[in-house]
Amino acid sequence: MEAHERTDQLSASPPLFKSEFLNYFSRVHPAIPAIIFIPVIVAMEIIGATKGWNAWQMVLISAGGFAFWTLTEYWLHRLIFHWEPDNAFGRRMHFIIHGVHHDHPNDKMRLVMPPSVSIPLAILFFLGFYVILGNAAFPAFGGFMLGYLGYDYTHYYLHHVVPKTTLGKKLREQHMRHHFQDHRYGYGVSSPTWDVVFRTLPKKRNH
Repeated sequence: MEAHERTDQLSASPPLFKSEFLNYFSRVHPAIPAIIFIPVIVAMEIIGATKGWNAWQMVLISAGGFAFWTLTEYWLHRLIFHWEPDNAFGRRMHFIIHGVHHDHPNDKMRLVMPPSVSIPLAILFFLGFYVILGNAAFPAFGGFMLGYLGYDYTHYYLHHVVPKTTLGKKLREQHMRHHFQDHRYGYGVSSPTWDVVFRTLPKKRNH
């Protein structure tokens, strides 16, 4: 395959469904997550402040929510996005959820999570936070969703920008190795922390 054909393949945005209505909801402009969730984050922090938490408590609880996102990101990617059941329906679902991204990793309209997935997941996570944490759920969820936005936009950045910073270069190298070397490694996108903890950092190949 020639270089330009390979580039076109990586950037292609194939239909996932026969229905154009469903295909419309499988793609999302990268600005959409910020438009939806920045107001949610602000609201969570404001509500948290009305529940009696002081500034330092708000910072610590929010930071805890942010840290929990990084762990959630790792395990969602490892267990859900890369779960490949041994049946036709399961393989089809895997392709829709994540396989299409590995086949066409530079598709600009499938690099952030569509609201049809992110909003129901966000609601479920908030309910879980509230059951476990009570009023602390508000700032914790604000931090959690800030982490989610960081993940979405880091993912977009790594596919469409060549980083200049040491951290950016490291994250891009790890993510590209995940895509093009061995998808069993490098599940963290916004942070390599849990790949270090669970020993899934991509390995450099000897040539």
